[in-house]
Amino acid sequence: MPESMPKEKTLLHRNIALVVAAGRGLRAGGGLPKQYRPIGGRAILRRTVEALLAHPRIAAVQVVIAADARAFYDAALAPLGEDARLLAPVTGGESRQESVLRGLEALARLADGAPDVVLIHDAARPFVSAALIDRVLDAVAPQLGAIPALPLVDTVKRADEGGMVTGTLDRHGLWRVQTPQGFPFAPILAAHREAAGRALTDDAAVAEAAGLPVRLVPGDEDNFKITTADDFRRAERLLALGRPAGAPAAPALIPHVGQGFDVHRFGPGDHVMLCGLAIPCDAGLIGHSDADVVLHAVTDAILGALALGDIGQHFPPSDPRFKDAASARFLAHALDLARIRGGRVVHCDVTIIGEKPRIAPHRERLRGELAALLGLPRAAVSLKATTTEKLGFTGRGEGLAAQAVVTILLPEEPAPAAGADRD
Repeated sequence: MPESMPKEKTLLHRNIALVVAAGRGLRAGGGLPKQYRPIGGRAILRRTVEALLAHPRIAAVQVVIAADARAFYDAALAPLGEDARLLAPVTGGESRQESVLRGLEALARLADGAPDVVLIHDAARPFVSAALIDRVLDAVAPQLGAIPALPLVDTVKRADEGGMVTGTLDRHGLWRVQTPQGFPFAPILAAHREAAGRALTDDAAVAEAAGLPVRLVPGDEDNFKITTADDFRRAERLLALGRPAGAPAAPALIPHVGQGFDVHRFGPGDHVMLCGLAIPCDAGLIGHSDADVVLHAVTDAILGALALGDIGQHFPPSDPRFKDAASARFLAHALDLARIRGGRVVHCDVTIIGEKPRIAPHRERLRGELAALLGLPRAAVSLKATTTEKLGFTGRGEGLAAQAVVTILLPEEPAPAAGADRD
């Protein structure tokens, strides 16, 4: 058995965990990359990072993310606050190997020096235990890596593309490998540099290719990688049963209220966009996107309830990618951020402010469309219209405004420890 192998004296002491979260992970369904989907009210990535930060032998954690995932990352980990042990995320590459290399290169440039040991861990393994981390760290030596693994106990068959069995494999000596995989930092960085561009499936394979020996340590059945919809159900069951030990149960949901306001001036045109629908008007609205004041206000209200800034921060009007963009795209993004935080929108109240167009003939159609975009029943969406009695810019017919109030149920977060720093 791996645990019976003699242990070398470990001369390494500063350990940093590198979490690989740059994949798309869409096989589980749900639209969002799996690492940002919640289980038990918390994003998988957050649970993974929390488990690593909780270990007393891990000095810091760094996450490698996709180039377009910064907003998702911020939403998932915002509840952790300004923990100095959570290093700034690194942008990954096209392959897992390239993403890990970029993460290692970032660790090599740390102001206080590179780590002695790096633990490379999958973002989608949120149930990593302290005991498993200890086993890996105890086995790493200056010229020796360590990986957790479980013996293969099922019979293994080979089959053709049609699903017909063509043979039986000998399972003796075969293991199912997990993460975190631990390595002395300098050798694994050199190995990844040498392996750049090669299609290797895990970091142990990179180490093997470079001649760096790797030792197996006992893995953990609960440390499974969430990949499919069945895995999500398994994870929810584990949390419901209170396992793995120490995993926090689903927190209570607390209402958060956000408000948003938007305005656009009138210009040439024969319609305005409201709630994603073209409403006839003797003028159009001018904006970088489609200038949908309702969807902009609702998007801002959701971002406000999440305390994640405003629509301009997420979709800058100077960015050519959003030129003439449908505002439903902005709303979908805000709803994704709410889902990452384990939240759900439960009510929306909108007021449209202006002299034109007349809203009454279109009110119920607009209300129904907004409800559909929010994934809410019509009864949970209110849409009203008013004027300013000819006062101000809307009263002079110069523009159209909308304000929105949104209620979101979000998981309750623990209060800061007594004496903790507060902004």
